[in-house]
Amino acid sequence: MATARRTHTFTESVIRGMTRLADQHGAINLAQGFPNFPTPDILKEAAAKAIRDDINQYAITWGAKRLRNALAKKYLDWYGLALDTETEITITCGATEAMAATLLAIVNPGEEVIVFEPFYENYGPDAILCDAKPVFVPLQPGQPLDLDRLARAFSSRTKAIIVNTPGNPSGRVLTREELTGIADLCQRHDSWAITDEIYEHIKYQGEHIPMATLPGMRERAITISGASKTYSITGWRIGTIVSPPSVTDAIRKVHDFLTVGAPAPLQEALAVAMETLPKEYYTNLEAEYRARRDLLIGALTSSGFRCVPPEGAYYVLADFTAIKRMPSDEFARWLTVEGGVATVPGTSFFADPADGRDYTRFAFCKTEAMLNAAVERIGKLARTG
Repeated sequence: MATARRTHTFTESVIRGMTRLADQHGAINLAQGFPNFPTPDILKEAAAKAIRDDINQYAITWGAKRLRNALAKKYLDWYGLALDTETEITITCGATEAMAATLLAIVNPGEEVIVFEPFYENYGPDAILCDAKPVFVPLQPGQPLDLDRLARAFSSRTKAIIVNTPGNPSGRVLTREELTGIADLCQRHDSWAITDEIYEHIKYQGEHIPMATLPGMRERAITISGASKTYSITGWRIGTIVSPPSVTDAIRKVHDFLTVGAPAPLQEALAVAMETLPKEYYTNLEAEYRARRDLLIGALTSSGFRCVPPEGAYYVLADFTAIKRMPSDEFARWLTVEGGVATVPGTSFFADPADGRDYTRFAFCKTEAMLNAAVERIGKLARTG
């Protein structure tokens, strides 16, 4: 029997597929964005304690109260954004579920969702699951957002725009001027801004400005984030949604039927970390990632890749055409199998695969020892061709 039409344009996650290829060939995995270094001890100890204390049953569907309180304090301390923990915060099973639940809650069939490209590979399928149409607008590494082109992408059918800053894989940290331009368009067209801010604490220039803090956006911005990147716990699957009360109930209903709730003991552990870790933890995180970024960028450039240093997040989208002339998927496989370093083909991040044919994405959320081993392999391969 035939499967649902909405799945026919989907492919298996290329990112996860490259991880399996790396495992198969013993390659260093710079494809999937998970750290290979430990999470802070405070998180591990708090999780173990929560389990021993028998916090092992369902938490409140929309999130443990202690975690919602900690998150509210964080938004107030960092961004001056005062939140009602009962009506504006929802905890989900990762930011990926948060995005899906949000779109399913607000987007109707036939409506449009604007997505910047290159994009994280889930955004397009999320829109299609809603029977909506994704509309793609370029936002390239190192390039300013073309607000005039963005304005032309808005229409009477635009229900939402997905804004990922700091961006994966573009590395862009959107400026206040760019965000204000997006906000003005959302207000003019009565559209939602859904922001993916999962990399909010990993930036190298500029400032992180939540869209919800801009004038006129408190009631039309939905802020998605999570714990995976900031605390190096990608396997814990704890995401967060900050939304206006007018839409929170709809989001929570979808979330309830998708997953019921995020893991109870891990929510408690995250709350402990958020309550306890000083601001120095976050500044140190940025400094450590900056060192990793500079190490990888220097090595890639000397090996013949062309790339723009990311302003935030922990990815480099690199042009490989000076090294090898072949399609992006073939290059990523060649680099994995022959060079021992796995990346993600650039075609995964564009609506038209031809636009990504010359690029491959490196993730540098790894120890410096692993990055040094990777760049040695890359350099050797580049020299031998």
